Amino acid sequence: MVKRLFTPGIRALWFVLAVLCLAYSLMVFLVGSGTFSFVIWLVGAAFFGACHFLAGKGRWAAVPKVVRWMTYVVLAAGAAVFLVCQVAIWSHFFDKGEADLDYVIVLGAQMRGDKPSVIYRYRLEKTGEYMEENPDTRCVTTGAKGGNETMSEGQGGADYLVSLGVDRDRIDVEELSTDTKENIQNALDIIRQREAQSDGDKDNLDNLDNLRIGIVTNGFHVFRGVRIARKLTDAEICGIAAYMQPQYIPNNTVRECFGVIRDFLAGLL
Repeated sequence: MVKRLFTPGIRALWFVLAVLCLAYSLMVFLVGSGTFSFVIWLVGAAFFGACHFLAGKGRWAAVPKVVRWMTYVVLAAGAAVFLVCQVAIWSHFFDKGEADLDYVIVLGAQMRGDKPSVIYRYRLEKTGEYMEENPDTRCVTTGAKGGNETMSEGQGGADYLVSLGVDRDRIDVEELSTDTKENIQNALDIIRQREAQSDGDKDNLDNLDNLRIGIVTNGFHVFRGVRIARKLTDAEICGIAAYMQPQYIPNNTVRECFGVIRDFLAGLL
């Protein structure tokens, strides 16, 4: 089956995929969806273009047999890893969370000026809806100020929630984290401190076991957020998936594979 990938009969498919990747890369670049993630699709266009070239005029057959078999092995392994990552990502894509959680942690995303980016806005709007339906739940907004941001993601998220009608007293702000693990770890530290103060024992910071905490992020990101949180705490963790625009699902789910692989190798999943 793998040997047929470079036969003349499949050349048209490689050409179409190369063109689609190139067009999608341009779309992602123009809207600024993800830092340099358009490069992934340029690489895809180059790969499918190379497949198109090699599938013609007996070029692939002229490649030494050992190189061809090594290529087949690499492609099969890459496809297997990609498939496993996608199954994991989609397994939490539509998580709805649970009612009456003690806290929800909103994973930060880019601020554009004094407004959250589209992807962050969806996370915050989902949080606002949840907090309206569950009036006893508190939330922690997370994220530091990036080099291209005018304010921290944590503060920007809190301000946007207030504009949605969420009581400011129900929001804690975390402003030091720069990635998903730090988002969650720092938010958990804030929750520990608040719980210790409410218990009247400021020295007891190991009191999360009986809490129920939700991780709010866009569907493609929920799997990683939930799994990292479960590594960092014994509290009951669930995911709450926010909306995302359908046209950017391929970009975000493919890009998320790299995060899943990285965090798996780091022992965070």
